[in-house]
Amino acid sequence: MRKRIYIHVFALLLLCAACKHQQDEPQLTPWGEEQDSLSADFDLEQIVGNGEMIVLTMTGPETYYDYHGHYLGTQYLLCQRFAEKIGVGLRVEVCRDSAEMVRRIKDGEADVALFAGRDDRLAWRIGPDKPQLEKEIKAWFRPQLIAETRKEEQYLLSSRSVRRRVFAPMLNAKGGVISKYDAQFQQHARRIRWDWRLLAAQCYQESTFDSQARSWAGACGLMQIMPSTANHLGLAHSDLFDADKNIAAAVKFIEELDGHFRDIPNRTERIKFVLAAYNGGSYHVRDAMALTRKHGRDPHRWNDVSQYILALSQPQYYNDPVVKNGYMRGTETEDYVRRIISRWNGYRGIKTAAHMNTTGVPQKAHHKKKKYKI
Repeated sequence: MRKRIYIHVFALLLLCAACKHQQDEPQLTPWGEEQDSLSADFDLEQIVGNGEMIVLTMTGPETYYDYHGHYLGTQYLLCQRFAEKIGVGLRVEVCRDSAEMVRRIKDGEADVALFAGRDDRLAWRIGPDKPQLEKEIKAWFRPQLIAETRKEEQYLLSSRSVRRRVFAPMLNAKGGVISKYDAQFQQHARRIRWDWRLLAAQCYQESTFDSQARSWAGACGLMQIMPSTANHLGLAHSDLFDADKNIAAAVKFIEELDGHFRDIPNRTERIKFVLAAYNGGSYHVRDAMALTRKHGRDPHRWNDVSQYILALSQPQYYNDPVVKNGYMRGTETEDYVRRIISRWNGYRGIKTAAHMNTTGVPQKAHHKKKKYKI
């Protein structure tokens, strides 16, 4: 009996030794390179070798947000500058709250966490056991970078970043001629049963009737179609500046958005939702609708929803659990819809108070700058 026990113990020792031997031996990766089974800390050298830096953040005006298919936010743009400096790409993972960010950065799931900055400080938390990365960031950073980045971001968000010639909003008021593209508006608007003057009003808001207009983000032509949207719609990039094809593609996209908001029974109301989605993205509009419903208002009525489009620029709203897509520059989208509706009414000869928006609130009330603590 004792002999049998010795045999079992000896076999167990042999098995443990074999396991230890396997752990000590270099392991082959799928591409044939050797690596230690116990990986080293993933510091700067490994990040550069991997070609990617993993970043955690939350959505917000200072951190990270989607703007017409491009990502902005002061901390994100700064991080992008640093990534370019060390020659790597960025992989951004959005967290629900700061507690999740802190936990994940401690667990080594990312390299850097971006927080909302105050004054001219770099609001980053670097992962543990990354002294090389920390040293490199400290050597690279200077406070002036924040001011430079904010200035760059403000330029990208301004109309100055769009290259276009500004034409008159009405070519011949007495003759009822809006633009030289009226025939195309009339032809393509029939497809979606829109008043062609509404399509013209939207076009003026997008490009001021300049068929060669181009934005910094890559939006092109009369209706400012993004190349990615052109791919989706089957519009060749070589045709982005073709007036007729650009309008036709935009109408196809509007038709698609109209279908997305079929749950809004009132067609006049639905038009405003479609315009908002064309500018700010249907996912943000849906977030505003969810907030509207949560607060006991009508999610199918633009006058109600537009208030929550605006609210999506405030932390207490874009961090609400019903919001799936975070921060939005709601003032821009609300202004976009209001201006188009106002211009459309003007084209139809309907007089409206120029200083009033679709909700009856004075325009300047929406554009008063507010400061929010994050």
